[in-house]
Amino acid sequence: MKKLLFIMNPFAGQRRANRFLADILTVFNRADYDVTVYMTAGPGDGARAVEERSAQMDLIVCCGGDGTFNETVTGMIRAGADVPLGYIPAGSTNDFAASLRLPTNPVKAAQAIVEGKPRRYDVGRFGGRYFTYVASFGAFTRVSYATPQSVKNALGHTAYLLEGIQELSQLKNLHVRLELDEGRVVEDDFLFGAISNSTSVGGILTLDPKQVDMSDGKFELLLVRAPQDLSEVSECLRALQTQKYNCRMITFLSASHVRVTAEADMVWTLDGEREEGSAVVEADILHHRIQLLQREEA
Repeated sequence: MKKLLFIMNPFAGQRRANRFLADILTVFNRADYDVTVYMTAGPGDGARAVEERSAQMDLIVCCGGDGTFNETVTGMIRAGADVPLGYIPAGSTNDFAASLRLPTNPVKAAQAIVEGKPRRYDVGRFGGRYFTYVASFGAFTRVSYATPQSVKNALGHTAYLLEGIQELSQLKNLHVRLELDEGRVVEDDFLFGAISNSTSVGGILTLDPKQVDMSDGKFELLLVRAPQDLSEVSECLRALQTQKYNCRMITFLSASHVRVTAEADMVWTLDGEREEGSAVVEADILHHRIQLLQREEA
């Protein structure tokens, strides 16, 4: 039998996936997989389990939210593993899964994995850490890691929106300099910035799927400058809602390498988890680093 490592965060989302665990494992057993189950108990737990066990596996599957997926990918990269990967999204927002239109029903997601074909996707490297869909700073970036797990479980995606509204009163400008490929430089005061490889950011901002290719070796950068008056606020909101980023407050471009200079205490969020800043940090793409199992129609 083939060997499968199943990493599950039993606290993700509203713990909905827990009720389907037997059915999920049955799907894998019927597909001739001998399954090793590992339940995570805290931050970094999943990454360590994957790093220690991935060399013996034919397939690695994680069940949880964006943080669980991030840890699984991190563990694989640290171990130098390049085995196929499956993802059963079970978190409160699931930005990465939403970008790829993965099934939201846990059993259907498991079935899609065993029936799927591997597709290559890029991974971002941020200093010494990795991210699968976004590294962001400024407005709303603290929402995902500051919202208590109990509130996420009770309210799901609504929890992020409520916390985001509360953060509006705390918005401040951040002076940031970004040096990109080909000598390009962008420098200004920004309310928000995202170095992303996804069509969904925090479940709040959505990028046009026609402008985002998650395997092209490039990030998408979305930078929002501080509006000076109500008319600019309206223009900015309209641009975000229509996904037409041609207003004065928004910069939207692509790059495979980004060097960021900012205040050392500027906090970042990587795939929904807090990351301390530094005066200078570099982000680059690991092209086609993971192979994710998906159905052909996905």
